[in-house]
Amino acid sequence: MAKIMNLDGTQQLDLTRGTVEQAYDRWAPVYDLVFGGVFAKGRQAAIAATNKIGGRVLEVGVGTGISLPLYAPNLRIFGTDISEAMLDKARQRVAEGKLKNVEGLAVMDAEKLEFPDNSFDVVMAQYVVTAVPNPEKALDEFARVLRPGGELIILTRVSADAGMRRFIEQKLQPVVRPLGFRTAEFAWSRYAKWLAGAHGIELAERRLIPPLGHFSLVRFRKVDVAKAA
Repeated sequence: MAKIMNLDGTQQLDLTRGTVEQAYDRWAPVYDLVFGGVFAKGRQAAIAATNKIGGRVLEVGVGTGISLPLYAPNLRIFGTDISEAMLDKARQRVAEGKLKNVEGLAVMDAEKLEFPDNSFDVVMAQYVVTAVPNPEKALDEFARVLRPGGELIILTRVSADAGMRRFIEQKLQPVVRPLGFRTAEFAWSRYAKWLAGAHGIELAERRLIPPLGHFSLVRFRKVDVAKAA
């Protein structure tokens, strides 16, 4: 199995686009049943933050569209996902719910978003960053398509930097990789390092989200340089 290097110099298991796509194609029929309730509080918190901002929203990793009915009707939503099977579920949900504020749904790579710069007031990514092959590249893309003054809102698993929990997360990594997950590579220090190198991005909020306090809702704001001047 191919290896890639972690930011701290240790080796991590490779995760390719094909691995993720296949994993979520398999999850599509049962995703809402398995994860709908587990991630409900985080989902509601993220949508509430988005609804306060308003405007045009990109949800990366929209999956089965479970979040779509929760957005305020005055928002304009575009959803992307790597899995066609997931998007089939989302399209069905849009049709059945007559969700007229959904502009479109498309298969798209989170690391290569097919939108111009400064296209959205909010970029939402729920449980996506830890599932893409190159997380920093995806975060850069999210920031690129975000308008100045807009917010990048992510729900994400934050792993431990040390201790027994980190040991357990490292042991679980080979087990959960085929499911499209990673457990041990995303301590807060990794996000902080990305933020330090991201031009014009600032941290607006970070708070713990159930279950188990292992997840966080994080809001990054893109600085409006013109207004700041």
